[in-house]
Amino acid sequence: MDISFFKNGHFILAIILALFAELKTFLTVPIAGTMGLSLRDSASIAMVGGADGPMALFTSLSLSLSKELFVPITVVAYLYLGLCYGGYPYLVKAMVPKRFRAINMTRTTKMKQFKPATKLAFAIAFCGILCFLFPVAAPLFFSLFIGIVIRESGLKHVYEFISGPLYGSTFMLGVLLGVLCEAHLLLDYKVLLLLILGILALLLSGIGGILGGYAMYFIKKENFNLVIGIAAVSCVPTTAKVAQKIVSKDNPNSLILPEALGANITGVISTAIIIRIYVTIISLLEKM
Repeated sequence: MDISFFKNGHFILAIILALFAELKTFLTVPIAGTMGLSLRDSASIAMVGGADGPMALFTSLSLSLSKELFVPITVVAYLYLGLCYGGYPYLVKAMVPKRFRAINMTRTTKMKQFKPATKLAFAIAFCGILCFLFPVAAPLFFSLFIGIVIRESGLKHVYEFISGPLYGSTFMLGVLLGVLCEAHLLLDYKVLLLLILGILALLLSGIGGILGGYAMYFIKKENFNLVIGIAAVSCVPTTAKVAQKIVSKDNPNSLILPEALGANITGVISTAIIIRIYVTIISLLEKM
C-alpha cells in the first residue's frame, strides 16, 4: 500500500468501510450470548469475523475464561482463509450486480511513489501513535508494521527468511493446535456452536463490508467499485486479492487493488482497536 493512500481523504473512506465490516462485532457478541457463551467467549468468537488468525488468537488469549474453548476458538479462527477464498466471491455476486462489479474508477490524482526511507519513517511513526493510543493492542500493531519495516529496509535475506522458512511456522501452529484439540473437544456441542458462530461472524463481516461499498458508491458519486467493500475484512491480503479477481472477471481493465489494499490494512487497524475496546470494557464491567 502506497503512503499516498492516506492523502486526499482516501484514509477516511477506508475507515468508514472498515467500520461497516465490523458489523460482526456488534451482532455476533449478543447472538453468542443468547446461545449460552460468556461475554468473554462471545467477544473471542466474534473476532473470527475479522478473518485474521493472529487477531483472533490474541483476543482469545486476552479474554477467554474457558480454557477448554481456547483451542477450538483458535482452530475455528484459522479456518477463515478457505472461507474467504471460497465463500466471499459468491457473497459478492449475490449482493453486487455485475454492472457495479465492472465499474472502472476514475482517479483524479496519480499515485505518488515514496522513497523507502519515507515509508520506514511513516511506519515507525504511525505504529508508535497507535501503540500509544491503544497499548493493549500494541503487539498487533507492531506485528503489522514490522513487516513494512523489514520489506523497505532492504534486508533481503531477512525478508526471504520471513516469507519462506519462518512462514512455515503457521503450518506448525496448525499442527500444534490439531494435537491439542482432543477428540472429546471435537465431540463437544460447543465446538459445533463455535463453528456456526465463526461462519456467522465472517458472513456478517462480508455483508457489512459490501454495505459499506454501497455507501461509498453514493458518497463518491458513483465513482466507486462496490467490491472494494469486501476487502475491509482484515484478512491481509486475501480479501483484497479476492476483490480484484472478482472485478477482473467482469472488467479486465478495472484496477481496484490499491484501494482494496488500503481498506484491507485499515480493517486490520480497526479490528485491533475494537479488540482494545472490548478488553477494556469487559474488564471494567467485571470490576463493577
